[in-house]
Amino acid sequence: MRFSTIRAGSGRLSAAVVALMLGVGASQAAEPALPDFIKSQGVLRVGVKCDYPPSGFLDASGKFAGIEVEMAKRLAEIAFGSPDKAALQCVTSEARIPALNGKKVDVIIATLGIYPERQKVIDFTIPYAWGASSVLQVKNGEAKSLADFKGKTVSMLKGASQAAWFEKNMPEIETLRLNSVAEALQAMRQGRADGYTGDTSVLFSILSANKDLKILPDGQIFDVAFIGAGIRKNEPEWKAFLDAQIVKLRAEKFYSKVVPLVVSDPLVRDEMIKTYESDPPKS
Repeated sequence: MRFSTIRAGSGRLSAAVVALMLGVGASQAAEPALPDFIKSQGVLRVGVKCDYPPSGFLDASGKFAGIEVEMAKRLAEIAFGSPDKAALQCVTSEARIPALNGKKVDVIIATLGIYPERQKVIDFTIPYAWGASSVLQVKNGEAKSLADFKGKTVSMLKGASQAAWFEKNMPEIETLRLNSVAEALQAMRQGRADGYTGDTSVLFSILSANKDLKILPDGQIFDVAFIGAGIRKNEPEWKAFLDAQIVKLRAEKFYSKVVPLVVSDPLVRDEMIKTYESDPPKS
């Protein structure tokens, strides 16, 4: 699928940010040490999504699964020698940052877009992926573009980036903010919302399992942003360690290995790998 970026508010991605995402120059630096405050805990306390496949979710047996979950386990293995040293905790979009700043976790790996508003309260690692948003509707829905939702209602998750994007760029679209993807999809199917917006990675996964839904045609996306791991302010040693590991993960094609573990649909799988291992589309 070829993406088509909706220009309103999408912004331009600087060469400097792309260079950071690719880890340019990072491999030449000395290997940063694991900070003492992390080392002394003996585990890596990570906030991950538990209801957001394929990024992070609980499988049929109630175990943590997903691309970002595998990422957390790999980082724990690097830090402590075993993936079992990842102390995973479920976080929602709304509760991610409070959990971090409340010191319940030491890093958030939970589809966290890097936005100026968030950078005021937390710090980010270099990006490990890029993401974008689009809108799902029922199969007989008539919307051909985002503009067709003007005067209508779109459901989404509380605390997700899409809410702020709509407020800033398309306030004429009503937003219905709910706690889970299941609730947001149900609202659309019940007619309380005319569409559901979310990250394209999740939308493609939803589409592969729900043949009664469709996405905006021609790959229309908006709110293109880089995704990074969130850490507390003023922890430079921790950031340096994580930045170095994120560069390594991309270099070792980590995501090409783990995405197929949780994504079986070929279209969804290939699009997901692109968001981790290639640059985002230009606006």
